[in-house]
Amino acid sequence: VQLQASGGGLVQTGGSLRLSCVASGRILGINDMGWYRQAPGNQRELVATISSGGIIRYAEAVLGRFFISRDNAKNSVYLQMNSLKPEDTAVYYCNAVRYGSGNNYWGQGTQVTVSS
Repeated sequence: VQLQASGGGLVQTGGSLRLSCVASGRILGINDMGWYRQAPGNQRELVATISSGGIIRYAEAVLGRFFISRDNAKNSVYLQMNSLKPEDTAVYYCNAVRYGSGNNYWGQGTQVTVSS
């Protein structure tokens, strides 16, 4: 499975960005898709995930500001990020999980920078 993420960039505090991720390859049986982020000096952390059935999980830090969605027909997952803060600055990684085989796939990352 290959994951291609896009949509990062530079935005001012309070602005919005929308990340997109398209999965290709052997995508049959993919369960959860989602987004993680990693800021310099920090560990990679969960931002939001969505199951194939639409069950959503958010990190507390993004509740009410970020919204994840998924289009199974397009093998895509999206992250709408509103009211961005400087602490949201990080490389954002798309993720996909296939529970049956235990496979965990990562995209190449897209940089999000929020200026104060």
